[in-house]
Amino acid sequence: MRIETCYFCSQPCYPSKGITFVRNDARVFKFCRSKCHKNFKMKRNPRKLKWTKAFRKSAGKEMVVDSTLTFAARRNIPTRYNRDLVATTLKAMARVSEIRARRERVFYKNRMAGNKERHRAADLKLVAENSHLLPKVRAKAAVDPEEGSDEADEADEEMAEAMNAREKVAASRRRLKGKQRLRVDGGVEEMDVD
Repeated sequence: MRIETCYFCSQPCYPSKGITFVRNDARVFKFCRSKCHKNFKMKRNPRKLKWTKAFRKSAGKEMVVDSTLTFAARRNIPTRYNRDLVATTLKAMARVSEIRARRERVFYKNRMAGNKERHRAADLKLVAENSHLLPKVRAKAAVDPEEGSDEADEADEEMAEAMNAREKVAASRRRLKGKQRLRVDGGVEEMDVD
């Protein structure tokens, strides 16, 4: 039982799954699903579609040169069955997949190294360019924290006063709601809440 790879996206094609297309010149194309088959019929280039392995490899998102990748190459050399050979082959397959996974993790970490700094620099640039959109308190504090400390303190005090005023208004509303009750005939009745 052989697991083929999809001609278009390079995913595995398991037995009895997918589509097999045989061209007039007897070339066989295996597709894992109808999406790949349709894209092939539309003569699309797999290297230009972001969801294919070909694109990921050509864009440098996956390993291209590695010794573990040669183990997946197809071999058409017939060998006589040997129980020991099968056992060692299965052990080697497990070990190779483990090594490959470790190398892929390292490759990904190296590829993503420096992304946080780049994103942070882009965010700082965006804030610097659009500081006029930010609230004035934050903009003054962000521009000159040492020079504008008095202004920032005043702004903080004003903000605290505004918050206190809002809290007082909300508390008075709550008190009013608690002491009044609507009557059935449409009137309002005062209540003793003590």
